[in-house]
Amino acid sequence: MQSIPYGTSGRNAMGIPVAFCSAIGMDMSELRRLIWVSGQLAYNQRNEFVGSGDVRAQTEQCLVNIERNLRELGGSIDDVVQVTVFVKDMSHLEAIHEVRLRHFSKPYPTSTLVAVSRFVHPDALIEVNAVAAVRSA
Repeated sequence: MQSIPYGTSGRNAMGIPVAFCSAIGMDMSELRRLIWVSGQLAYNQRNEFVGSGDVRAQTEQCLVNIERNLRELGGSIDDVVQVTVFVKDMSHLEAIHEVRLRHFSKPYPTSTLVAVSRFVHPDALIEVNAVAAVRSA
């Protein structure tokens, strides 16, 4: 696997530490399985919404949900190669990346960020989906 870090050569326009890279490349021969995880909101295992008004708590729960789904299908958070993050408020980016940096390690996944006007749950501030590429042993 090869990765091009985000912010190399002074290109980090965000000005904050981030948990994503600019690009990832893998040879198909390295892969055992691909896993797509649907967008996750901040619901815990009891189907209770977590973190109303708290983007850090919601981000944490979204990533915990992704990790749980990946484990059930034979993967882990380290296999994630791409995330799409939907947010209501772009001013929360630093808080979101603080949480992401605790979950993801280098090489970070690629990432797309999209601002939206609302989610299915009225208190949701963030939704995250993921694609994982589980490598052969």
